[in-house]
Amino acid sequence: MLERSKNAFRGYPENALSFLKEIERNNNRPWFQENKSRYEDLIRTPSLDFIEAMGTRIEKKLSPHFLAVRKKVGGSLMRVYRDTRFSKDKTPYKTNVGIQFRHVQGKDVHAPGFYVHLEPGNCFLGAGIWRPESKSLLRIREFIADNPNAWKSALSVRGFKKNWRLIGDSLIRPPKGFDKEHPLIADLKRKSFIARYSFPDKHIYNADFCDFSIKYFSQAEELMDCLCFAIEVNY
Repeated sequence: MLERSKNAFRGYPENALSFLKEIERNNNRPWFQENKSRYEDLIRTPSLDFIEAMGTRIEKKLSPHFLAVRKKVGGSLMRVYRDTRFSKDKTPYKTNVGIQFRHVQGKDVHAPGFYVHLEPGNCFLGAGIWRPESKSLLRIREFIADNPNAWKSALSVRGFKKNWRLIGDSLIRPPKGFDKEHPLIADLKRKSFIARYSFPDKHIYNADFCDFSIKYFSQAEELMDCLCFAIEVNY
């Protein structure tokens, strides 16, 4: 069991994103090993503190079915090591921080979840399901096709409509078995059902970054509720 930090989360250190830029410029094992203590101090420990602080907030203000797991490996914090097996880019380390608050019934990143992405000039929150497996994908499409008003309502929530946008790849042609003239055909063609809210880097340094994240995650609750209902898990 990982020992808890002595200090509650008070925002990321001011050099956190600058350190990610350094990784990008020095993306090799010798440099990273020399600077691993800085990675711990500037990235991993504050990220674990953030995850711990988010746990009770998610349970009380969003849903008890999403997990905030404070572990160095196998928890909500994604690994810094890149999977280079099938990539032309063989640099070993990620230059961003990824944190996923995954549904309790989910086994991997394809489960419903809330997501925090930290990267210089590209910080954002995410909510939804990334590349669901075929059975879940079909269920979501059927839900949208059969419940167009519920889906449109989720996308029309005031804060969501103002701040969030759906992202991700889509099919070129309508999925098999669905009406190409359906008024929501653009959403039926999606391969992922992920919404994104981009925000300025400065917010991660604030003591209220947890409350900031919860505030904007809450704008995507109706979307998450629809997706969970579609794949038959509780929101």
